[in-house]
Amino acid sequence: MGLTIVHKSDLTTRKKNPRVALVLAGGAVTGGAYKLGGLKALDDFLVNRKTTDFDIYVGLSAGAFLAAPLAGGVTPPEMLRSLDGTSEDFTYLSPLDFYNPNLTEFAQKPLEFLVDLLTYVPSALYDFLAQTPELVRALQEPLAQARRRPTLANLIECVKPVIDAVGAAREFPFPLAYLPSGLFDNASLERYLRHNIDRRGMTNDFRVLYRLRQVELYIVAMNLDTAERVVFGHDEDTSLTISEAVQASTALPGFYKPARLKGVDYVDGGVRRTANIDVAIEHGAELVICYNPFRPFHNRVVRRFLPEKGRYEIEGRPLASQGMLTVLNQVLRTLLHSRLQLGIQQYQDDPSFQGDIILLEPGETD
Repeated sequence: MGLTIVHKSDLTTRKKNPRVALVLAGGAVTGGAYKLGGLKALDDFLVNRKTTDFDIYVGLSAGAFLAAPLAGGVTPPEMLRSLDGTSEDFTYLSPLDFYNPNLTEFAQKPLEFLVDLLTYVPSALYDFLAQTPELVRALQEPLAQARRRPTLANLIECVKPVIDAVGAAREFPFPLAYLPSGLFDNASLERYLRHNIDRRGMTNDFRVLYRLRQVELYIVAMNLDTAERVVFGHDEDTSLTISEAVQASTALPGFYKPARLKGVDYVDGGVRRTANIDVAIEHGAELVICYNPFRPFHNRVVRRFLPEKGRYEIEGRPLASQGMLTVLNQVLRTLLHSRLQLGIQQYQDDPSFQGDIILLEPGETD
């Protein structure tokens, strides 16, 4: 287990009722499973407080899927039991809830491409003819100029309006534009969470949750069209329910299709920031416990140069030999982890920050 501590508070004065936040970063499906086990361990370790007793919860991606039940009072052991169907509070969380194929787009996109391809020529011709009056007017002056002075420059000016009219008529259907926006559809996660929230008698409204339990829950996503971070919470954006906000935050690009909710396309909150610790601090957290399960691997490979053979010998299995997905996985983990470390260092160097941060992570070889 990796542990990073940023200590800026004054320990000589004991604070009365300090506000404590639990920030759960992303990590996809495997990271969520690892994090759930870690939350169980944290629950056992804490004194005078359980993981369901924090003042503030911040979740994004897989962390959002865990933060919502925690804020509602569901314990990590109970969530663990939902994985094998023995939970009394939550129904069985099946693989199909995570891996729900994006069948709609896989069926629609090829048909859309075929229709657009077959109708391209007649549609483009129709659009071109519809512009004929404007094209004629646009050609009058260049043609007159070309008759008076038949130079190459004047002839090019005659061709330009025709090219513009053809180009503006209709775009040729490019095959890559018709690929599905994701392999899976995470609407099944929203349905699962909504069903179990209702089943347990919990609220699916951020504002009601705050009134009932005095708990602040914040779920972070990104608006795909504007690339802006969106924070859902009782005093932030309340346009979505808790389960819908979790769907928005867990829409990992490429893996899940963007979550279109009330006309807005959302993707994984980790795209903008790795952990969003600032959300907890801006809402008054004095101690932030951040759990990040997503860090790069430390793949131990030994390389030896063999002079008699004039080449290097490798002991172990390099990540590059394990395929493109492994390479992309390591690169993504490194980008997210280095960004998180930079954010932690900024709080360490910021004299205005007088709180404490505890960052929990897996070890390099976990």
